[in-house]
Amino acid sequence: MDTKEAAFLRQFIGKEVTGSPSPFMNWLRPVMLAVEDGSLEFEYTIRHEMTNPFGILHGGVMAAMIDDAVGATFIVQGEPVNHITINLAVDYFASSKEGDKVIAVTSVVKKGRQIANAQCELWNADRTKLLARGYTNMLKIVAP
Repeated sequence: MDTKEAAFLRQFIGKEVTGSPSPFMNWLRPVMLAVEDGSLEFEYTIRHEMTNPFGILHGGVMAAMIDDAVGATFIVQGEPVNHITINLAVDYFASSKEGDKVIAVTSVVKKGRQIANAQCELWNADRTKLLARGYTNMLKIVAP
């Protein structure tokens, strides 16, 4: 995959993503780990404002990480369409706390004419514990 979007993200491998067109990605502040065709890997450091009153990573933030990472996966393919989320299902398996690292691994499952399906798994830092898995369908729309 040789798109300008992929090249943009590749420059951040091993570094925090900054200057993303997604203000939310800029807030999440992921470190780019890998950029492949149909798959991205990010590392997030859990900050205090990402936690719930119990001091663990908020489920809504986990879902948002999944949604944002999957969106970036489609953007880097450089197609003349945008993909917008039409549904997102998340299964939660384990928790994470402030200061922990979380690894997001995305993959495109199927690309149809109008709908694309993808998934994202969130892992602990050493990838021994699956924290959550999300599945999403994305609707293709003409890029502005």
